[in-house]
Amino acid sequence: MKNKNSVFIGASLDGYIADKNGGLEWLDMIPNPDNESLGYFEFTENIDALVMGRTTFETVLGFDVDWPYTKPVFVLSNSLNTIPKSHEGKAFLVKGTLTEVLEHIHQKGYHRLYIDGGTTIQNFLKEDLIDEMIITTIPILLGGGYPLFAELPKVLEFELAGSKVYLNQLTSRHYVRKRID
Repeated sequence: MKNKNSVFIGASLDGYIADKNGGLEWLDMIPNPDNESLGYFEFTENIDALVMGRTTFETVLGFDVDWPYTKPVFVLSNSLNTIPKSHEGKAFLVKGTLTEVLEHIHQKGYHRLYIDGGTTIQNFLKEDLIDEMIITTIPILLGGGYPLFAELPKVLEFELAGSKVYLNQLTSRHYVRKRID
C-alpha cells in the first residue's frame, strides 16, 4: 500500500490555526445548525491513523467531549513518557526522527496518515513529508497566534485538486503535492 501523509485543518484568513492564547473558539464562529461535517468525516474515512504532537494531544484531552477519534493516534513527544491510562490503547507515544516514526507506524500496518498540529505539520513540511493538505479558511483575521506555516528549507509546490464552500462562508481547498518522479 502506498504511504500518504495528509493534513486537514482550519485556519484564519491570516493563516493562524489558534489565537494568541491558543484558543480555538473562533473555529466555530459560523453557525452550523445541521452539524455538517464540513468534509471531516469523508476525509477520516480515508485515513488509517493520526499523528499529532504533544500540545495538540493535550489540547484534545482538555476538550469537554468524549475521545473524538476511532482510529489509532500516535503522539510525537520528547517530553512525555507515558500516555494517560484513560487513553491507553487509543493513543501511542512515538519518539525519534520523523523518518523513524513513520517507519514504525508503517510497520504496524498504518499507511494513510492524518498529520495534525501546528508544529507537527510544520516539521513534516520541512522534511517534505506532506502529500496533501485540505485547508478550510474561516473568515476572520486573528492578527496573531499560532501560524499554520513556518519557514521552509526549500520551495514546495502544490496544485489545487478541488475546492468547496461550506455554510456559505467557509472555503475548503484541497492541495496535492506536486512531485517530479
